[in-house]
Amino acid sequence: MTVLGTTGPLLDRTSSLVLTPAVVAHRGASGHRPEHTLDAYRTAIRMGVDDIELDLVITRDGVLVARHESEISRTTDVADHPELAHLRTTRTIDGTELTGWFVEDMTLAQLKTLATRERMPRLRPDNTAYDGREGVPTFTEVLAMVGAESVRRGRTVGVMVELKHAAYFDAIGLPLDRPLLADLARHGLDHPWARVTLMSFETTVLRRLAGRTRLPVVQLLDVAHRRPADLAALGDPTTYGDLVTREGLAWIDDYADGIGPHKALVLPRDTDGAVGEPSRLVRDAHRAWLTVHVWTVRAENRFLPTNLRRGSALDAPGDMAGEVRALLDAGVDGVITDHPEIALRTAREVLAPDVVGRVT
Repeated sequence: MTVLGTTGPLLDRTSSLVLTPAVVAHRGASGHRPEHTLDAYRTAIRMGVDDIELDLVITRDGVLVARHESEISRTTDVADHPELAHLRTTRTIDGTELTGWFVEDMTLAQLKTLATRERMPRLRPDNTAYDGREGVPTFTEVLAMVGAESVRRGRTVGVMVELKHAAYFDAIGLPLDRPLLADLARHGLDHPWARVTLMSFETTVLRRLAGRTRLPVVQLLDVAHRRPADLAALGDPTTYGDLVTREGLAWIDDYADGIGPHKALVLPRDTDGAVGEPSRLVRDAHRAWLTVHVWTVRAENRFLPTNLRRGSALDAPGDMAGEVRALLDAGVDGVITDHPEIALRTAREVLAPDVVGRVT
């Protein structure tokens, strides 16, 4: 078995021993394929990732599908379907007003008439070559694919699932957690060693899940001044900055097994946009027995600290490997990235030859 692209036998991924740090493909290998397509996930698995990350929203008839958000005009060809023109609308989700087409207004049959496309065509024009090749995958289709790829490659590929707009979907009578647990049970993935992790930026749905499943739960954390949408809707002033204090981490530890912080919470930037020494977040989280999976690491200059950029073109590749090294040096347990091949290569360089397993 090979792990992180190495050539020697390391750990059996079907056991409870899991290597850290993990390399997690953000929406699949989204630096190379349109995000949240089966091809993006398969490409990442071929690269050797430990886990794929996917976002879930829900159709009008209660089917979970993989999309970054419920408004889909940027990631599908829905605007080219005149039979769906009447579904274009404006609504407010998580405090933001959006106009477009929303998954929750469509049945699965309607959604399956659409083709996917690259969300950032100007930034990643090469990805547009794959536009129109696939439809929107359901959660159960993704799980089936991951299972088949795990068998084919002789290693268990993990799945990190993010529930999007959970409080909003609760409010319109389409809770995400019920079909989520049903789909996982259908695939035999409702046990603690299933290599499935459940994540959200919202605290309420995670607390609910913690009482209904033994799968690991990860509290995602945005930049410090923002607030969890569920708490904000209740008038609670708590910010993500409050949650990364020692008291906040202790509160998270009541229901979660880990945190998923924005990378700026681990590697703060100065006024010039450069990074230096890491914060104490990873150390504090580990003291609270919380794992740390940081997001999102991307190769293009516009997403990198100023001291890791190469040249002046914002869309050109910079020194992403340098950012990954800094995160690994800070002690993170996982790196969630659009460009897993760079993270895998960097992790291999940092870890080899003394790769150590960790019991989870």
